Amino acid sequence: MALCRPPTGKQVPGLIHAECMTKMTLGAPILSPARMQLRHLTMFAAWDSHVAIDEFLASTRLGRALATGWHVRMAFQRRWGQVREFDGLAESVGEQDPAAPVVAVTLARMKLPQVPRFIHWGKPVEELVRDHPGTTLAIAAMRLPRTVSTFSVWTSQQEMVDMVRGHSPVSRPERHAAAMAERRRKDFHFEFTTLRFKPIAEYGKWEGRTNIVPT
Repeated sequence: MALCRPPTGKQVPGLIHAECMTKMTLGAPILSPARMQLRHLTMFAAWDSHVAIDEFLASTRLGRALATGWHVRMAFQRRWGQVREFDGLAESVGEQDPAAPVVAVTLARMKLPQVPRFIHWGKPVEELVRDHPGTTLAIAAMRLPRTVSTFSVWTSQQEMVDMVRGHSPVSRPERHAAAMAERRRKDFHFEFTTLRFKPIAEYGKWEGRTNIVPT
């Protein structure tokens, strides 16, 4: 139900916008159960306050279901690109410590004819992020037919920036930079944004794991 009718601010006090999607495993084969996990719901949302989040988790059917899983609360730091629902965010907010942990979220609306190109260039990037020594958690999510997203927790902002620029000490570090160059040549999306956040606190367990956000 949440995939078909995501919650809105009219229904949930304090909610600004929510994206509900199904979980994917980064780098998984395209035709595999790991690629589109219909029984695993993810939600990325902007809120007015922590109180609104607490009320949602305690007082709504969807919130109570999500409360049995894991979530991280974050403070916005930087935006690159644009998706209409989040276009009110500034390009950058406050000082950013290169050594501090950071959460990166990408959100895109696909041009359907460009999906084969996107898969060709995007899958190597998925594997780069998934296997990178600087990530403590890296997943993807999607909502048919057009929305795709990635979510990654990094030990430091510098690790993430080095990966984006192709400077990481890993095999084939240029994969992300090459994909972005191809995107500039001919865009895969009609909307795309990368959002950077400072993690504030995490709650619950992710597949049995805790303390995913570095301290």
